[in-house]
Amino acid sequence: MEIQKVAWNEAGRRLTAAAGSVVGNTYGDNYDVVHLDPARALAVVADGMGEGPGSAAAGRTAVDVFVRDVPKGGVPAALRVAVDQGQQEIRRAARTLDELTGCTMTAFVADTHAAAWIVQIGDSRAYRLRDGRLDLLTTDHTIAWLGLLHGWFTAESAEARAARYRLTRYMGHPDSPEPDVLNVTLHPGDVYLLCTDGVSDQLSYERLIQLLGTNPDPAAAVHFLLEDTLEAGGADNATAVVIRVEPAI
Repeated sequence: MEIQKVAWNEAGRRLTAAAGSVVGNTYGDNYDVVHLDPARALAVVADGMGEGPGSAAAGRTAVDVFVRDVPKGGVPAALRVAVDQGQQEIRRAARTLDELTGCTMTAFVADTHAAAWIVQIGDSRAYRLRDGRLDLLTTDHTIAWLGLLHGWFTAESAEARAARYRLTRYMGHPDSPEPDVLNVTLHPGDVYLLCTDGVSDQLSYERLIQLLGTNPDPAAAVHFLLEDTLEAGGADNATAVVIRVEPAI
């Protein structure tokens, strides 16, 4: 398991980050894509839909275009433009592929004044651990999420399980849906987790709190998160980025 590590002094904070990914036991290849930028406080995870060339092309294109087009200290308009550009390039790639070409994407982009932007489209997730409380910052863009919110079915029902894979928004969608864009403060001691559903579907809320709260080194936290997905069965590709916030040096 290869884990990438980086440290940034940005947004009035010192941010230490690590990222890693595992194939798991279901697929022969890894259709997740992760980028941890060495030059600026920017992290992106994407999860291809399905398996095959369309999945691989969508994830790679989404991440590459977002990293290319987002200016340092991105503002909401620029973040949305970068996502829209990715939508267009994924659909262009899909013209040469006779299969679904789409992916989810979640990103962390440092802002000024001890803040950052979270960009979300699909069902990868961003969490924040602060003072022992783990908050899910993002919304899953799935029929399952809508069904639970509106009481259409229960969480453990067969309908909910099937609806888990019906995305309402994703990169490569023919209607180019916009992402959710959220501004968050960066308090010393905060720990942010970006992950694909190969992590969030296999590890409990309590286990996420334990691993993020007891491993001050982001690389160690990523290692144990990914090891746990394999021990849980490795049902999917699993990718995690952990970012720890510290006072500026």
